[in-house]
Amino acid sequence: METAAPSAVIVAIDGPSGTGKSSTSKAVAAKLGLRYLDTGAQYRAITWWMITNGIDTDDADAVALAAGKPAIVSGTDPAGPTITVDGVDASGPIRTREVTSKVSAVSAVPEVRALITDLQRSIAAAAEGGIVVEGRDIGTTVLPDADLKVFLTASPEARAARRSGELRGKEAADVAATKEALIKRDAADSGRKTSPLAKAADAVEVDTTELTLEQVIECVVTLVEEKRAGRK
Repeated sequence: METAAPSAVIVAIDGPSGTGKSSTSKAVAAKLGLRYLDTGAQYRAITWWMITNGIDTDDADAVALAAGKPAIVSGTDPAGPTITVDGVDASGPIRTREVTSKVSAVSAVPEVRALITDLQRSIAAAAEGGIVVEGRDIGTTVLPDADLKVFLTASPEARAARRSGELRGKEAADVAATKEALIKRDAADSGRKTSPLAKAADAVEVDTTELTLEQVIECVVTLVEEKRAGRK
């Protein structure tokens, strides 16, 4: 069995929507030559499949029964991450407001989380040079032994402004409505019984409210480099 190179690290980046998780994770992975995995996209993908196939996303039993049917494949190149469902490119369809409104319900189903968690762990294990994995329960549940755990936070107002900016041009979204949706999503994700959104006890918390994206990226890059240096 080959031993991983000293520079190979598994980085878990958790936090709620609008904190800069995706942009930060992709940039950090690209800068450090690591793979990248957006676990939220996988939950969105299975939610999109449920909607497309007429499964009632509020019926946990129906969702659980269908959970194993779709084949979800995630590409881990930070320069161009991909996701397909049954061979179909789902990168666009999974970002609709309908999927966003239903993903928490689907994600809360234990059978869904078990399947997606296994998928995430297999992808991380196969990333020979190391990987940055972003989500909501990576440091606590999916990869509790990750070399570095980072938990990004930001004020609801800052998160809403960022999210409404991301959505504008695709679907009209005002900051107040976006803030309300984010708070509702937070409550759902933090209150679910299976793998709730939570900061791992050994995670480094980074408040991004007053930071630029570049500052957040540099902060996390420094944390990873310090972890690498400590392992040599």
